[in-house]
Amino acid sequence: MQYTIIPVTSFYQNCTVLWCQNTQEAVIVDPGGEADRIIKFLERHQLKSAAILLTHGHLDHVGASVTLAKQLNIPIKGPHIADKFWLAEIEEQCKLFGFPHHPNFIPDQWLNHGDIIEFGKETLQVLHCPGHTPGHVVFFHAADKLALVGDVLFNGSIGRTDFPKGDYATLIRSIKEQLWPLGDDVQFIPGHGEMSSFGEERRYNPYVSDRN
Repeated sequence: MQYTIIPVTSFYQNCTVLWCQNTQEAVIVDPGGEADRIIKFLERHQLKSAAILLTHGHLDHVGASVTLAKQLNIPIKGPHIADKFWLAEIEEQCKLFGFPHHPNFIPDQWLNHGDIIEFGKETLQVLHCPGHTPGHVVFFHAADKLALVGDVLFNGSIGRTDFPKGDYATLIRSIKEQLWPLGDDVQFIPGHGEMSSFGEERRYNPYVSDRN
């Protein structure tokens, strides 16, 4: 599997395009904005889009979803239904943060823990990891030991829990019970910032290290 990270919007949110090398079929994870840049990347690499995947319902992760879904004629999958209230407030979030207008929406498919996403010959496992938001999910590619964790975990930090329905204890439990068992050698792409590994975070992250 191949992937490229495309930071978008003033929040420098990591939109990630994953694709199968055998079929050139691709999925777009968390397209927070700048739909034209994402489409140009797909065209430049001659990728066939299969779906949009969302880790959670915050504007900076979902803003371009409806535009891309319409232009590419592909479904939107995720997050978990517990984030429905966030997707119902996209228009208000745009006003609050000074973003271009994006519509409220409901995805074509809500995702649940244990679901499998297939594109080309690749598969992603879905893990429900609430805390930052109640419906946050993580996508895990077991063969490449790669996780797309959205705003659950960062290089040296963790997601905020001061948003509506966020919960610090739940977030810590999601990280330690859902992510750590995947293995210290798993590399992860966070929603913002640089990549890291679970092993590095277990050693040095002040919020979730094994010393805590």
